[in-house]
Amino acid sequence: MPSLKPISPRTLSCEIFRLIDQEWMLVTAGTMKRWNTMTASWGGLGTLWNRPVAFCFVRPTRYTYGFMEKSRRFTLSFFSRGYRKQLLFCGTKSGRDVDKAKATGLTPVAGAQGTVYFKQARMVFECRKLYFQDIQPDNVLDRSIHKLYPKKDYHRMYIGEVTRLLVRR
Repeated sequence: MPSLKPISPRTLSCEIFRLIDQEWMLVTAGTMKRWNTMTASWGGLGTLWNRPVAFCFVRPTRYTYGFMEKSRRFTLSFFSRGYRKQLLFCGTKSGRDVDKAKATGLTPVAGAQGTVYFKQARMVFECRKLYFQDIQPDNVLDRSIHKLYPKKDYHRMYIGEVTRLLVRR
């Protein structure tokens, strides 16, 4: 397996909507000593405050939420289609109950900045948290969106500066 190589975030060229919505990602926070990951298909990439940023959303009911709250950094890991089964597992099982790395065969790797990502990833965004914001139900203009929250567990959005981008070459 070729290794991941750092590139400038400003040189990335990909289909963002397909990448996040259809291929999914693992949102990971914590350190090699203690971490958790979850599958996500909500988020984005762009520029904010003159910096390359990535943003993701985590419900407060998810185990990963506590790790996101305690960590100053997080990663977004993307995989080839051959890892769909592992991503589905990480999105439907809780790290409270199962060792996701052991169960899926994914290998956690220590990032350069104290983060955790996965050896099998084809692309990794290492991010430093800049901002968070809870989704405010009163600010949701399309009322049909509330159907996505039967438990009223509205997501928290995290915006992170992309401090390192690794891609498999």
